[in-house]
Amino acid sequence: MNDYQAKFVAPEQAVKAVQSGDWVDYGFGAGFPELLDKALAARKGEVKDVKVRGGLVIRPRIEVVEADPEQESFSYYSWHVGDYERKLQKNGLVKFMPVMLRSLPYLYRDKHIRCDVAFVPVSKPDENGYCGLGISNYAWRTIFESARTVIFEINEHYPKLQGVDGSHRVHLSEADYIVEGEHEPLPVRSYRAPSETDIAIAKIVVNEIPDGAVLSLGVGGVPYTVAKMLDKTDLGCHTGTISDAFLELYQAGKLTNAHKELDTGLSAWNLAMGSQELYDWLDAEPQLFHPGDLDYIHSVERISKLSNVISINGGVQLDLMGQENAESTGTRQLSGVGGQMDFLEGAYRSKGGKGFICINSSRVTKDGERKSNILATIPGGSTISTPRTMIQYVATEYGIASLSGKTLRERAEAMASIAHPDFREELMKYARENFK
Repeated sequence: MNDYQAKFVAPEQAVKAVQSGDWVDYGFGAGFPELLDKALAARKGEVKDVKVRGGLVIRPRIEVVEADPEQESFSYYSWHVGDYERKLQKNGLVKFMPVMLRSLPYLYRDKHIRCDVAFVPVSKPDENGYCGLGISNYAWRTIFESARTVIFEINEHYPKLQGVDGSHRVHLSEADYIVEGEHEPLPVRSYRAPSETDIAIAKIVVNEIPDGAVLSLGVGGVPYTVAKMLDKTDLGCHTGTISDAFLELYQAGKLTNAHKELDTGLSAWNLAMGSQELYDWLDAEPQLFHPGDLDYIHSVERISKLSNVISINGGVQLDLMGQENAESTGTRQLSGVGGQMDFLEGAYRSKGGKGFICINSSRVTKDGERKSNILATIPGGSTISTPRTMIQYVATEYGIASLSGKTLRERAEAMASIAHPDFREELMKYARENFK
């Protein structure tokens, strides 16, 4: 450790590495460079046109944004709009960049985009100078290997797991600067109580999941409710985000990963997001996990080598052809496509695999008007997150539409059959008139 003492500096000194015009990467998810963010924000007025990239932020503040609403020095870019970023977006303080997560490492590796300074959040180092990547493996190694300057920020609250064969590990020697200090408690994400509709959808989907299934669960009410209802044995985990849903399955003795052809006995994931109990589990039992980067976890080829992969995600709207909008209301960005496409395709290719988009058939507006979430066509301006060719199953509280191998007319009829009864005849009429 003494070999690296010269690299330890105050955050205020480390951020002097950032120059006007630079791109700075903050990472993704609940992992966040809190001290460096605050120190960089204090340089407002000293630098110009510094562009900060992040995504899926759930902590209460991004200091470079809050300190500079005029964007005199800093602009913030997001790969995936999280809860907090959604609030900033209303004031024009977030610039959204669409991406499939599996393709993101290629953008850095092949120099389609650049990172000048990487702010990498890491766990406390061990006696040999190795740190874990905490709760966000992301594509950090690919990013910082392409960067001009690498700054590690040691967070004393992070779980210290380093992954199978060092899959979640970095070394102090790889940083140009290292900062440490006192951090706020880790940001947690909880689930609202499931609605009657969530429960109805979950009951339908649970019947489609076999013993030994490998689960990829999106972060949302229906996937979490499915996990709570599952009465299956020897379930596996290969997922973008590990959450309390998997912790509860493990505590119930249902998550063993015993039948996975790859990572047998291990839960594989890229991000962790949930309760402090979840983070404590990762720290206490590192031998149960294979945290990997986007190249590993989101690889369609790797997912397809696992049998009975079940991918469960939510959506905003679907049309009668099966096209899905998972992320926007008109041109207003609500989230991002994230890894949904990666796991839908992986499940499609998996022997016995199934990919589900789970959605309430309708919603009620603030004015009390019921609107269908299954539409004749996705409205202009809204996003097509997943093409019709990639949607295998759609589940609402009224049943499951299986779309594989169906004509446009057959798809439309299947989708209309699981719409809210108030809209079915109208949708069927559209199908008869437009899909001959």
